[in-house]
Amino acid sequence: MLDYRVHTFLAVCRAGTFTRAAEELHISQPAVSQHIRQLEAHYGCALFSKTGRGVEPTSAGQLLYRALDVAENDETRLRAELTALQDEKNARPPLRLGCTRTIADYTAPRLLANHLRRHPDDHVYLRTGNTAELVGLIDAGEIDLALVEGSFDREVFESEVLSREPFVAVAADGERPASVTELLARRLVLREPGSGTREILERHLAARELSIGDFAGVIELASIPAIKACVAAGAGVSFMYRVAAESELADGALADVTPANFAIEHDFALTWQRGSRYANGYRALLREWTTVREDRA
Repeated sequence: MLDYRVHTFLAVCRAGTFTRAAEELHISQPAVSQHIRQLEAHYGCALFSKTGRGVEPTSAGQLLYRALDVAENDETRLRAELTALQDEKNARPPLRLGCTRTIADYTAPRLLANHLRRHPDDHVYLRTGNTAELVGLIDAGEIDLALVEGSFDREVFESEVLSREPFVAVAADGERPASVTELLARRLVLREPGSGTREILERHLAARELSIGDFAGVIELASIPAIKACVAAGAGVSFMYRVAAESELADGALADVTPANFAIEHDFALTWQRGSRYANGYRALLREWTTVREDRA
């Protein structure tokens, strides 16, 4: 059980002021101040500095926040495990998993179907979002781990690779060009800002001194199925993971027009809070999922 002063410290970090933290915890502001002074005396350093609007963690406070936030989230899962043990029909807490959109739509269904065949009594709670949203949910303790494709802070989150996926260009028809510049005369159909697939495309274009603005036009759609339908109707070219377009490539609705100089692969990775006591369990879960994928291959 975490000390009550730990919860006060975390509340101040998240709220940014002693007043809001006191309101959220239903205690007085002097009590919040006392709890923080006691923690500062215990650790021998200042944990907060004043700002124009409130307080913010010092470097020491940020380090302590990362450690105690992990401990708080682990305690939440531990309580769930203890509660589950009281129910003979469900001896494990729910699997609280997040997935980025492409993974949720095209990889997770098979993974979870196989997982539930192996563990029929498990309950799965799935959230979707972009990588930044999902690591935020992990940090907030709303999910335990996430399958992501985008970038995240590796000092705060630990990860291991589920698979390495080809990132391809697709169009209604056409041959593969030698260079990505040969596709610039087409309209580009892509996801909204913040999506993992768009982030990867923008990064690799920038490495070639190009941007999405160099294409003949841009259409932004928030749905991968909508993008594929638009491209299949001849509206332009798009870039996505091959796993998202496998069916359309197989039946000829889409053609792979990935330029020879634009061969990209990117990791789908399972991530969780660095320092979690459940890390070995998450790694074991990933090994099980990876084995299932390899058996299917």
